[in-house]
Amino acid sequence: MIRDCRAGRPEGWSYFLTQYVPVIRGFLAHYFPEREGDRALIERVLVKLRAPESSLFQSLDPSPERAFVAELRQHVMRAVEADHASAAPEVMIEIEALGAALEPLTLTEKLVVWFETMRYGDAVIGRMLRMSPETAEKIRARGAELVRGAVDAWRSTLLADNGALLGRAAAALSTKDCLAPKAFFDVIDGRATWRGRDEMERHVKGCWHCLDHYCRLLEVVDVLRGAKPLGEAEVEGYKRLLGIETPKRGFWKR
Repeated sequence: MIRDCRAGRPEGWSYFLTQYVPVIRGFLAHYFPEREGDRALIERVLVKLRAPESSLFQSLDPSPERAFVAELRQHVMRAVEADHASAAPEVMIEIEALGAALEPLTLTEKLVVWFETMRYGDAVIGRMLRMSPETAEKIRARGAELVRGAVDAWRSTLLADNGALLGRAAAALSTKDCLAPKAFFDVIDGRATWRGRDEMERHVKGCWHCLDHYCRLLEVVDVLRGAKPLGEAEVEGYKRLLGIETPKRGFWKR
């Protein structure tokens, strides 16, 4: 699909619209619920993704679906922010301060807290990390106390309010040692060796870029599990919007 979309082939774009417009809608519903029903916004996001200057299909080598969707998520977030920037949080926290506050936590505990910046509740966090909602709640409470004791101003929604800023800060902290998606998926899918998992966890525990990346990949696995393809009529509407022509079938194929 990536090669076909990169080459402008209708079949690639038809597949993209069918499979991933519902995913885009899901991201909008979660992160921008006030704009969930804004069809014009979805159209602007798609036009931006289709534009020649978009890097979504240009910068990616053919890659597994889940890694592609994680990158799509980042493009959608940037496109929505560019369309209408979110208001700055009333109480802010820098990623360095958050990192210092959460230093005592294990990797799993840090993942739970980071999912709070991504606005997920205990039930979904538990599902993504394969723990009970009650365990997720206890970990979030401990994280909240650590953060509360380390900042001058605090509120219960501090992490969720700062989620977008913290996510951008984490994405900017990439280094040459950061891990490729395969390292995370090997752990997620149970293919990693004990040594491979240990090396991954030791790196991620001290790297906010990779911790954010790991959470986004876990999120994508959960999102794709519940996504349903877009109906043909809606696909055709979006194809007209993007100027994608459906090849006419020959007489015998009809």
